[in-house]
Amino acid sequence: MTGKVQGPLGPARGGEAVRGSPEGGADREAGHLPVMVDEVLEILAPRPGSLHIDATLGGAGHAGRILDAIAPDGRLLGLDADAAAVARARGRLARFGERAVLRQVNFRELAEVAPAAGFGAVDGLLLDLGLSSYQLADTGRGFGFRAGGRLDMRFDASRGRSAAELLATLDAAELTDLFRRYGEERFAGRIARAIVDTRGRTPIETAEQLAALVQRVVPAPRVRRIHPATRVFQALRIAVNDELGALQAGLDASLELLRPGGRLAVLSYHSLEDRTVKRFIAEEQRGCSCSPRVPVCVCGRQPRLRSLGRSRTPSAREIQLNPRSRSARLRGAERMAA
Repeated sequence: MTGKVQGPLGPARGGEAVRGSPEGGADREAGHLPVMVDEVLEILAPRPGSLHIDATLGGAGHAGRILDAIAPDGRLLGLDADAAAVARARGRLARFGERAVLRQVNFRELAEVAPAAGFGAVDGLLLDLGLSSYQLADTGRGFGFRAGGRLDMRFDASRGRSAAELLATLDAAELTDLFRRYGEERFAGRIARAIVDTRGRTPIETAEQLAALVQRVVPAPRVRRIHPATRVFQALRIAVNDELGALQAGLDASLELLRPGGRLAVLSYHSLEDRTVKRFIAEEQRGCSCSPRVPVCVCGRQPRLRSLGRSRTPSAREIQLNPRSRSARLRGAERMAA
């Protein structure tokens, strides 16, 4: 969702990596441009009559293209934790009628929700992990320092603690660990101490306040390619939504839901996500989890996935049309027979 510039994944504009942008492309009228949509379809290989899951609807750009490809009777289950995203998707996908089944739910609950909706065995599953442009521009959510607004950052505003609550209650050591672990922030300790000192005088409740605080305490480099608060915002959002825990749960569920030959496609936007996906595919492709010191496999674990090649990144043309896509990295895998 938010990206890095020094790591293996570059940031989107201002370091805020998002799933879609209102700039150009086939979905311009709807204000959304799905990232690497042709490459995603190539990995998923949707066929007429097949069943698919888009576990992160966002602006429904990918979902619409998949539904077109699986016509006339293929069906798609679309999930999103954000109620506003589901409402937008419902309007955009209305033309597909009952072939589009939508649920407001975090994809961490995929293992339970999909079978209950009639998608217990599917041919394709997409996880697009970035923020949508709509979320980033929502001043009531505080996802980005450019739009500003109240520091909430929850995908589902009815659950969990907001970013402002974390900033108000975690001590300096806990904040330092959070910024290092989820943002890989070099100045995590300095920023954490400044937050604790500042909140003793005035609450930190808006994106503007937090961004200004970080900019004030982080040393200015000779060349600054991203806003100094980028990694702090990323870390808070990941913590608020337990994004890495949800990602692991979604990946695990994919193994139970995909039919043999079914395809998994994952779009990630920062190195923490991509490393998780890369490791998951590699482990499931290897199968055996025995120590290298054991001469013969004793675990009996069989390979369950086949990697569909190296990761892909957006073309120069796509980045030109949608600069916010430039941190995206796409990986794919195919479910092997048991």
